[in-house]
Amino acid sequence: MAHHDTDFQPLALAVLTVSDTRTPDNDTSGDLLAERATGAGHNVVARDLVRDDIYQLRRVVSAWIADPAVQVVLVTGGTGFSGRDSTPEALGVLFDKHVEGFGELFRQVSLDEIGPSTIQSRCLAGVANGTLIFCLPGSNNACATGWDKIIANQLDSRTRPCNFAGLVSRGA
Repeated sequence: MAHHDTDFQPLALAVLTVSDTRTPDNDTSGDLLAERATGAGHNVVARDLVRDDIYQLRRVVSAWIADPAVQVVLVTGGTGFSGRDSTPEALGVLFDKHVEGFGELFRQVSLDEIGPSTIQSRCLAGVANGTLIFCLPGSNNACATGWDKIIANQLDSRTRPCNFAGLVSRGA
């Protein structure tokens, strides 16, 4: 990651866990993302956990998209192929623009970790109303991979040649 002499710009993030089995007490992937974000200097301004239901997902994320206090949404869970996994179907339709390369890059970097099973990841990212949304698998390892190898750099205003920090800055 290349940095230039610019100031770090903390962003306001929301974390959503999608799960039929996790509770706030055992939401380890949501905890991991929130800890990584705050550890990087960002602010977690909202957090929620919903069952894997298209309309519950859309309700929460739509509210965050409409909230000028939320610049980035990190979603963990619901990106697989089971009958209940519905994050791509729920949220992809909300995007004004898709970040096509995110899913491709995630699968590429996770190939070394989980081999060809990475093809079963339907993670995605997009922008809606100036809010950047990343949808990751629900495992801790997948969240760590997504944050450490892709998202952290793209949310760092010092990353060159480009990053998403300027895109999501409200009022700019």
